[in-house]
Amino acid sequence: MSKNQQLFSTITANGELNLTLKESEIPTPGPDDVVVRIEAAPINPSDMWPLFGPADFSQANLDLSGETPTLSAPVPEAFLGAVSARLDQTLPVGNEGAGVVVATGDSPAAKALDGKVVAIMPGGSFSKYAVVPANTCLVHNEGTTPMEASSSFVNPLTALCFLETMRLENHSAIVHTAAASNLGQMMVKLCKDENVPLVNIVRSQEQVDILKGLGAEYICNSSDDDFDAKLTDALEATGATLGFDATGGGELANVILTCMERALSKNAKGLNTYGSSELKQVYLYGGLDVGPTLLKRGYGMSWSVGGWLMPLALARIGMARTGELRQRVADELKTTFASAYTQELSLLEMMDPAQIARYLPKKTGEKYVVTAQKDA
Repeated sequence: MSKNQQLFSTITANGELNLTLKESEIPTPGPDDVVVRIEAAPINPSDMWPLFGPADFSQANLDLSGETPTLSAPVPEAFLGAVSARLDQTLPVGNEGAGVVVATGDSPAAKALDGKVVAIMPGGSFSKYAVVPANTCLVHNEGTTPMEASSSFVNPLTALCFLETMRLENHSAIVHTAAASNLGQMMVKLCKDENVPLVNIVRSQEQVDILKGLGAEYICNSSDDDFDAKLTDALEATGATLGFDATGGGELANVILTCMERALSKNAKGLNTYGSSELKQVYLYGGLDVGPTLLKRGYGMSWSVGGWLMPLALARIGMARTGELRQRVADELKTTFASAYTQELSLLEMMDPAQIARYLPKKTGEKYVVTAQKDA
């Protein structure tokens, strides 16, 4: 085996981002560990903040003159407070990835994975190799490639946990924003399979067409002049009182709640001081819009807006149910939970400011994957 290469991110107290590609020895497994040769690692929206923080890429520079390739970019002083907990720390980056087990510890559980294709969440997947406990690996079925397996956790488990949350909180239908994304397309297929009504909110006719091609029934284009009316109609038809909003900032959560109230109160008669009695819940799970979340509170008194995180949802449902969901991902990876990628990037290409300008905006329908062995 060759040397390991791994990407690290540092933000200094004097306001500079340094993304470095460091070379090291391939890690040695402990008794219950395995070493995975990482073949593919997706760049998820949740990777962007650990990677780059609030750096200003208009002044970025990639230095390839030394032994350690380094991307540097200034971090405005006004934003240093937002990353104060990580200043001057060198952090591994990359949530998830997949590859082949090439070395194991001595325990039977570790040895059983030798040569297997596995998905992992090492917290440092933008690397050629990673060492992880054997019991954290998602072992994939025969015939699944590392590229197919690379997005096994973040999007599939998020989609499944949306439905788990819906059932735990006694809702019966879901509203999802940025619905033409990789995750959104999984949601369409999953909800069809589970017979769960799904209201999809997108931003363009092109995205409408994508979801129509997957068989989505309720699609609302926020660019349409009659978006609010169409959303209200879809909410009335589905009875959806639970929303998951990927944008976070702006007024979209407010619009969803307003239209939920309109749908629920459509046939109300007499004085309706406090609005509908049914709880209207919107969870913010993403930050595509980093501005403030604006709520105008025109939806009665039975409503809630909160944050939502997949690992916390998994903790809520417990280990046994989590194991069942993981196995379902493995079994349906080529159908319900299939991922498509816009472009493959090596570790070095991932550091190129021109490539960062393409994947940093987190455009709906675009997804990039890092193939670390491409640099070999």
